[in-house]
Amino acid sequence: MADFYINVLMDDEKLKKIEAAGLADQVQEIDGKKAIQVGMTKKDKKKLCKGFKDLAFDSANACVLPEDAENTLMGIVGDMGTLEVMKVAITKLYNPLAGKSIRTLN
Repeated sequence: MADFYINVLMDDEKLKKIEAAGLADQVQEIDGKKAIQVGMTKKDKKKLCKGFKDLAFDSANACVLPEDAENTLMGIVGDMGTLEVMKVAITKLYNPLAGKSIRTLN
């Protein structure tokens, strides 16, 4: 069981992708909306919080990613056919050099 979660709220297009990946049984209702939950570790959470400064977690230790990151995550879930994707997804979602200037070596 994961320590933290990413909630991905389902619209018709995302629901079709989840069904096509064979994960329809993983769809649950969260706050009255259909969603999937992708589990992550404390280390993954720390990286995501560094990459997405405005990321907020609720009392259930769950967050919602910005749209671009959520689309990336959905692509990975669809390709892999599982919700256990954070080992792969974190490399695409977390860019430790984002916003840092390039240094030259002298």
